[in-house]
Amino acid sequence: MIAPIIILLIEDNPGDIELVRVGFHEARIANRLDVISDGQEAIEFFCNANTMPDLVLLDINLPKVKGIEILKQIRSMDVSKNIPVIMLTSSDAEADVIGSYAGHANSFITKPVDVDKFLDVVTSIEEFWLSVVKLPQRQSVQQNPEYSQADITP
Repeated sequence: MIAPIIILLIEDNPGDIELVRVGFHEARIANRLDVISDGQEAIEFFCNANTMPDLVLLDINLPKVKGIEILKQIRSMDVSKNIPVIMLTSSDAEADVIGSYAGHANSFITKPVDVDKFLDVVTSIEEFWLSVVKLPQRQSVQQNPEYSQADITP
């Protein structure tokens, strides 16, 4: 049996969190969706988690630590550097697009304001990232001796 995919949504807007949940439910996504609502919490998660997510949906405009800084942190750690990160944000600023791709985001998606279009975007994420793309096999920090706590720094 294939283990469910762990999707980590790093988002502070409760309405957007609910739309992602609804979109995944409507697309019949039976995978696990974990939510972290501020940037500092996200950094702490990646520094301390025993099991990493398979896919990250990351907002840019977060409290405490901004999304692009979180992206840089994710990419700087051996344990998380290969996890696909999708920037899912209300920003359409060119500087954010450039900063995201410079930080090695896998894609940049501007959240539509319209609810139906937002749900369409979530469905598109599901169709591409969970049905078409082959994701790297999930690694547990404890199960893989290649990773050590020295590789994980806050």
